[in-house]
Amino acid sequence: MKTNSMIMMMLVAMVQLACKTQTNKVNNHPETALGWKLGAQAYTFKLFSFTQALDKIDSCGLRYVEAYPQQVIGGGINEKMDFRMSAASKAYVQQLLKAKGIRLVSYGVIKTKDSSDWEKIFAFAKSLGAENITCEPEEKDIPLVSQLCDKYEMNAAIHNHPNPSFYWNPQTVLNTIKGKSKRMGACADIGHWVRSGLDPVKALQQLEGHVIQLHVKDLNEFGNVKAHDVHWGTGFSNVKGVITELKRQNFKGVLSAEYEYNWENNIPDVSTSVNNFRKIVKEIQ
Repeated sequence: MKTNSMIMMMLVAMVQLACKTQTNKVNNHPETALGWKLGAQAYTFKLFSFTQALDKIDSCGLRYVEAYPQQVIGGGINEKMDFRMSAASKAYVQQLLKAKGIRLVSYGVIKTKDSSDWEKIFAFAKSLGAENITCEPEEKDIPLVSQLCDKYEMNAAIHNHPNPSFYWNPQTVLNTIKGKSKRMGACADIGHWVRSGLDPVKALQQLEGHVIQLHVKDLNEFGNVKAHDVHWGTGFSNVKGVITELKRQNFKGVLSAEYEYNWENNIPDVSTSVNNFRKIVKEIQ
């Protein structure tokens, strides 16, 4: 009987610990309750290797990464984060992600003029566990990308660079994905919308039901392509309005921090932005 009592006490303690861990996770990462995966686009740390970028992402309190193909892997490996890497390098990347406790959820932004690259890109991203490929496909490749979305059961999120890039206007994205795979949608870069003179909240409303992922930026000027990043919630991207609108839409997906300023040492900027974001999330819950 004494042994049974001890076992029961241990089980109760384990349940209490699990509940406490889950509560801490929700308190520290309130976005998880909304079904949001808040991470970083590794391009934020483009001056460093992917290996170093993961350390920086970890230090910012983030558990997800969007890899980009031009970044050197690091850790003594000079290959880049693309489908051409060796099997040994891929194994290193997979082990590194596991050791850091960071999930690679997205890959991009992909542009290629060679149509034959697309299947290699999908297969590569799938092998690393990615859910989304953020991309700006050539018009001729849209039907192929649509087919690959269904074949690999992955999303293709069309990204918008500022005007005059082809996908700068949300209506162009809607026109492009019309009649295509349901796995095709938008990677809404709210900072580039601000550079293009677009209201991010109105743009999200225009794309409702088709937003797969976001690139989150806040900028110091509106309608200026040369505007630079500032801490989230302090600029012209209306971050609180964006968060509120995403909640209204019942958005479920990835939000990648993409801080393109103070390149040499932007960890404090990203950390402050993430903290600001989470404070806003708590306010609207």
